[in-house]
Amino acid sequence: MTEHLVASVEEGVLTLVLNRPDKKNALTDAMYAALADNLVSAEKDPAIRAVVFRGEGDMFCAGNDIADFVAASNDGIAERSVGRFLRALAESTKPLIAAVHGKSVGIGLTMLLHCDQVILAEGAQLIAPFVNLALVPEAASSMLLLARVGHVRAYRIFALGEPVNAADALAWGLANEVVPHADLNATADALARRLAKQPMGALIATKQLMRDPAAIRERLDVENKVFAERLKSPEAQEAFAAFAQRRAPDFTKFG
Repeated sequence: MTEHLVASVEEGVLTLVLNRPDKKNALTDAMYAALADNLVSAEKDPAIRAVVFRGEGDMFCAGNDIADFVAASNDGIAERSVGRFLRALAESTKPLIAAVHGKSVGIGLTMLLHCDQVILAEGAQLIAPFVNLALVPEAASSMLLLARVGHVRAYRIFALGEPVNAADALAWGLANEVVPHADLNATADALARRLAKQPMGALIATKQLMRDPAAIRERLDVENKVFAERLKSPEAQEAFAAFAQRRAPDFTKFG
């Protein structure tokens, strides 16, 4: 476990709080491992009837820690704890609720596609900077985001990494409610408790009818292969070097 993920259970609701505010809740391998462990345990525990994701500090999640990206140049997603977390998201049958404020970047966006309810605070922004880092989408988002918002919107979100504001996210079906920041956690908690009181067998059966875990796992495998290849690419090395050197990357020298 890690101090950067705080887990608590109350009234049948497991709340998982990303607790690395000094690093904008950028996810490390240890945080992915803790998230995966909690989701797997929750799936097996009949006392846990819903899961809420939250973030401490001024934003929900800055995505994957860039230092981990660099360290993972010789590994694919599946070989690291992030792979376990993504599979746990794909296979979760219980209600998943996200309470999102500030920026939600990379995996901070793509994990929302696996949540059953997404509450955004006013001013929230969803950002997918994968191509900006010379990488490709993950978490089966190349399939799930496309299905949610259509090709032209999904392509622009991925290809240019432009932020999606809260109003557009709501209109495009990426969230079901936008609330004042002060009301965010209470709104998500109240929704989770309502779901926790519903007949769990019916909720699980309904979610299983609405999702195709086999197709999601297959897309995860395809994305992981391409992601691992991209991590080793000259473009990605340029992107990481530029980030470390606080300069704009130059991709024009690559074919």
